[in-house]
Parts: sequence; structure tokens; C-alpha cells
Amino acid sequence: MDTISKNKTIPLRPYSLKELAALYEVKPRTVKIWLQPFSSFIGDKKGRFYTIKQVEIIFDKIGEPNEMDAA
Repeated sequence: MDTISKNKTIPLRPYSLKELAALYEVKPRTVKIWLQPFSSFIGDKKGRFYTIKQVEIIFDKIGEPNEMDAA
């Protein structure tokens, strides 16, 4: 499992909703609520995971987890 440092950017790879929630340090339900306004841009998950392209869009729309700490 990748370790996340506050100084590094998050690696772009497929993530599940639960993994995204862990990155943002919130519950999966919170991430779902955050993503609802952008669902037309993000599209549906492929199985359990968001694709790398979808993860790029998510990070663009709601910010990378590191950026959330600075805000």
C-alpha cells in the first residue's frame, strides 16, 4: 500500500470510493455527496473503481487531498 506524505502528490491510479474517502480523511458518504454535482463530468465507476481519468477529474473538481489540508 502506498504511504501518503503531506509533501507528495497523491499517485494517479484507480481508486475505490472507500480509498478516496481515506485519502480525504472523511466517510465514503461524504465523498459521494461531494461528487454528486460533478457526476456528469466523472461518469460511472468501472466496477468498484474510478478509472485514472476519472480520478484526475475528481482531483481537479474537488482538489487533491493535500490541497484540502492547506485550505
